[in-house]
Amino acid sequence: MPRWEQGSEERLKQAAMELFAEQGFEGTTAVQIAERARVTTRTFFRYFSDKEEVLFADQEVLHDALVEGVLRTTDVAEPLRVVTLALAGFDWERLGSRESQHRRDAMIASHPGLLERDLIKQRRIADGISDALQRNGVDPDVADLAARVGIDVFRTAYRQWLDGDDDADLPTLTTTALSLLATIVPTAAG
Repeated sequence: MPRWEQGSEERLKQAAMELFAEQGFEGTTAVQIAERARVTTRTFFRYFSDKEEVLFADQEVLHDALVEGVLRTTDVAEPLRVVTLALAGFDWERLGSRESQHRRDAMIASHPGLLERDLIKQRRIADGISDALQRNGVDPDVADLAARVGIDVFRTAYRQWLDGDDDADLPTLTTTALSLLATIVPTAAG
């Protein structure tokens, strides 16, 4: 097995997703992932702390991009819209195909430990977005609420996008989800 090969991280991610699909998440080990990716187990652990982390490898990139997007926004008069637009405007295909994101989402939803880890990561992203809004002058309570609600509104649109039932893009689906929120919380529109 080669000591170091270019593209090891991507191969490890690909190998992990293949093995998770073939033999289930619980039935897959870090050693198997490393073997499939043609790297040493030590190389696996250089990139990931455990097999669970393979599913969350892009969270730091996502966090940083979203926070930066909110910080660059000059008009924060509607903080909820700022949050949803930042989320919808991110290049989600950069994290993998829609199909691979759909498989990842389904796998996380079916494992309580993974779901817990996902919620912790979402909380960290919400905290970062809230901080960015506050740095742009938004009241702390409003910033917190906008960040958390915005993520939930976006998750509704994201799941619809993953299901791919129609050809609507994420910004359109997100706008629709935001409109739906306005119908169930009519006082928010006023």
